[in-house]
Amino acid sequence: MHSREENKTITVNGNTVKPGQSQLVRIEIARLPTGTLIDIPIHVFNGKQAGPTVLVQAGLHGDEINGVEALRRLLKDRALKIEKGALIVVPVLNIFGFIHFSRDVPDGKDVNRSFPGSSKGSLASRIAYHYTSEVLPQIDIAIDLHTGGAQRHNHPQVRYTSGDSKSEELAALFDAPFHFPSKLIRGSFRKVMHTMRKPVLIYEAGESMRFDEHSIKTAVTGIKNVLGHLGMISKGKRKPKSMHLKTTKWLRAPRAGMFIPEIENGSSVSKNQILGAINDTYSKTNKKIKAPSDGHIICINHQAVVNQGDALFHIGR
Repeated sequence: MHSREENKTITVNGNTVKPGQSQLVRIEIARLPTGTLIDIPIHVFNGKQAGPTVLVQAGLHGDEINGVEALRRLLKDRALKIEKGALIVVPVLNIFGFIHFSRDVPDGKDVNRSFPGSSKGSLASRIAYHYTSEVLPQIDIAIDLHTGGAQRHNHPQVRYTSGDSKSEELAALFDAPFHFPSKLIRGSFRKVMHTMRKPVLIYEAGESMRFDEHSIKTAVTGIKNVLGHLGMISKGKRKPKSMHLKTTKWLRAPRAGMFIPEIENGSSVSKNQILGAINDTYSKTNKKIKAPSDGHIICINHQAVVNQGDALFHIGR
């Protein structure tokens, strides 16, 4: 007869991890044309005492590597001991995208638009299906690590589902510089978790295919902040300083040209402050980009040459 205080057993792909045990398990997904097996490595750390099961994952988009490095450092931290509940760590979810330096899988589909997936669907859909079936039913909370797409650099920020009070609370406790509500996207990991009534934090920091030390360190610290709040690890008391943004807006290029930002990412700005400029290649025109209101810059596009309508700055209020 198990004690009420003993934690539950975690089972992934037929592998059982009992309370007090740690194990690396794998979910087999598919094979490359060469016959090489592709699987998802999943690290399970199951505490002896009862508590929540938290999933931390990265590499859902294969070219977003800051989160991959953050979880590598988390796994390397020998001082991290799970006392209550269970921690499931997935450093690279989209293995295909990671080895191809790509956001998507080889057929061009986005795994993060394929949830809950299908066992007989596309490659992206099959990955989502196996993950949804094997992992998600066992977790209570998820932290999903991302970066800006293309050459957009996100200042460290946490997004949560609007109206979900638990995810909002945890977003503040993560203590990234900014946190704010974000709409659900059809087929996304967060959407399927929302239908299961499980809170998710989306951490966005840095840009694809580039390491950013500040973004990586903030991710590691933020994960520990949440685990400490949940009583899963020993953590001293602290007062979060994360700024809550109520609304965010993209400022887009009014014309094509060479884009020169003139503001530091994460900065506070005032209405009509010059944020950057777009110049033509012949030095005949210079279009200044001004802040439409007071706010904070949470993302800057590092693309040097832009087209009309391209996203340049993400500003939050």
